Amino acid sequence: MSNPVFLALDLPRLAEAEALAARVRSHVGGVKLGLEFFCAHGPAGVQRLAALGLPVFLDLKLHDIPNTVACAMQAIHALEPAIVTVHAGGGRAMMEDAKAAAGAHTRVVAVTMLTSMDEGDLAATGIAGTAEDQVLRLADLAQEAGLDGIVCSGAEVARVHARWKDGFLVVPGLRPAGGAAGDQKRVVTPRQARDRGASVLVIGRPITRAEDPLAAARAIEATL
Repeated sequence: MSNPVFLALDLPRLAEAEALAARVRSHVGGVKLGLEFFCAHGPAGVQRLAALGLPVFLDLKLHDIPNTVACAMQAIHALEPAIVTVHAGGGRAMMEDAKAAAGAHTRVVAVTMLTSMDEGDLAATGIAGTAEDQVLRLADLAQEAGLDGIVCSGAEVARVHARWKDGFLVVPGLRPAGGAAGDQKRVVTPRQARDRGASVLVIGRPITRAEDPLAAARAIEATL
């Protein structure tokens, strides 16, 4: 895609999200609507944002038994999302069923390890090894399950790209040079992520909380 930036619009007020997307639409490639947005505004809210003409990335991180996830995928067919996320930790059968149930034009990508986590968090959940070890294990599993790609941090995307050349690799938790990391623990700049093989760059607060969101979106686009 010509502009890989998907604007994360997890805002509590639909009118605010809609206005912001309309304002920066010429400088982003799509909008990412997550769990907060979906719980607050539902399918109707997704349709309102889709009406702006930008591709919609529905970041629901589905994680349940295979049948439940497949039924959820079928339920969102009418929204025609460009991208939908599931959790790789749900296992191969769940991912296979998710992909089989997705719409023909929807990419299904698996979340490997949240960018708010580090190796200490992994150890606390009983998982040994480095963050990269975990991401690569789950990336291999997602590829075997027939998914289109994965979600990982910019710290791991180069290694994943090296072993999954045609994988659709989504990188969130990005911050422009000099930007505050906030609650993200494994961050790189949008340019670094793109150079390392990212297909999609998910960027939220650096644009949505900027004093001038349009200028912020334009500046990020210029680095790419």
